[in-house]
Amino acid sequence: MNSRAFPAWRVQRAGEGIEARLDRLTPDELSPGEIVIRAEYSSLNYKDALALSGRGKIMRHYPLVAGIDVAGRVETSDDPAFGPGDAVLVTGSGIGERTDGGFAGRVRVAAKHVIAIPSGLDTRSAMQLGTAGFTAALAIHRMEINGQAPGGGPILVTGASGGVGSLAVAMLAGRGYKVVAMSGKPEAQKWLGELGAEEIILSREADFGDKPLESARFAGALDTVGGDTLARLFPVIDWWGNVAAIGNAGGAKFQATVFPFILRGVSLLGINSMATPRALRETLWERLATDLKPAALDDIAGEEIALEQVMRSVELLMDGKGPLGRTLVHIP
Repeated sequence: MNSRAFPAWRVQRAGEGIEARLDRLTPDELSPGEIVIRAEYSSLNYKDALALSGRGKIMRHYPLVAGIDVAGRVETSDDPAFGPGDAVLVTGSGIGERTDGGFAGRVRVAAKHVIAIPSGLDTRSAMQLGTAGFTAALAIHRMEINGQAPGGGPILVTGASGGVGSLAVAMLAGRGYKVVAMSGKPEAQKWLGELGAEEIILSREADFGDKPLESARFAGALDTVGGDTLARLFPVIDWWGNVAAIGNAGGAKFQATVFPFILRGVSLLGINSMATPRALRETLWERLATDLKPAALDDIAGEEIALEQVMRSVELLMDGKGPLGRTLVHIP
C-alpha cells in the first residue's frame, strides 16, 4: 500500500448518474494548489449531502472529492504566509464544488482560500461553525452594517433548527438581540430555547397575514428557507429593518409587493458565503472567535462522526431524519 495514500470521499460518474465512493488517493491526484492541508475535521452541510447523493447539481465536474469545509494543519506550503504545522481552515471558496474538497485526509488548495484559525478557535470548533457558522455571521454582519442593532426589536430566524439557523439563533442571542425562532420541528422547541430564542413559532402555525403591509412584528429577519416563507416576511418587518436571504429549501421563487421596501424602507440582503472577499472573510472569522462565537457550540454541533460514516449521515439528512444542528466529521 502506498504510504502517502489517504481516504477520500470521491464522487464520479456512473452511467447516467453519479457514485460516491471512499477511495484512497495520494496528494498528486488532488486539484492543484500551493498548500496541502493535513485534515483534522470537516462538517456535513446540506450542500455536501446534495453532492454525495446526486440529488443536486453541486459539483461542476467529476471525479471530485466532496466536502465544502475543512480544518487542519499545513503539511506543505509554497506560500510564505503559511508554514508547516499552522492551524488553518477553508470554507466555501469552491472546494467540494469546483476543486477537491474536505472529506479527505489531505486537501490541496490555493493559498488565497486559506484562513489562519484565529485565537479563540481550534480546528474542531472551527468546523463546528464551518460554512453554516460563517454564513450566519455574514448575514448578521451585513444586517448590522445596514443599521440593525439589539435595541431595535426582535429578530426572526426561519429554519431555526438547521445548521445556519441554530447558529444564527445562538449568535444573535449572544449579541443581545431578542430572537424569535421559527421551525417546522416541534421537537426542537426546548433546544432552541436553550440556544437563546425567547419565542418559538412552529412553521405550520405561523400566520403573518396576507396584506401587502401588516402590523410590524420584527425589526429584521434572517431567512434560511426561501420561497413563500421569505415572501411572507416583508410585510411584517418594521421601519428600516433588514431581511437576510440565505437558503432556497422552500423554493427558489417568491412573489412580493414593493410596499415594504418603498414605504418602510425594508432592505433585502442577499448572502453569498462562497464569493466573500478575503478581507471580509478574515474579519468574520475574527468575529466568530470573539463576539459572534456561540456560548455552547457542543449543543449545536455535538454530533461527531468518522469519515467512514459520512454516507450514512447523508442518507439521514436527505430523508429529514438528521440530528438537530450540525454534524462534525472527524478525520484522524
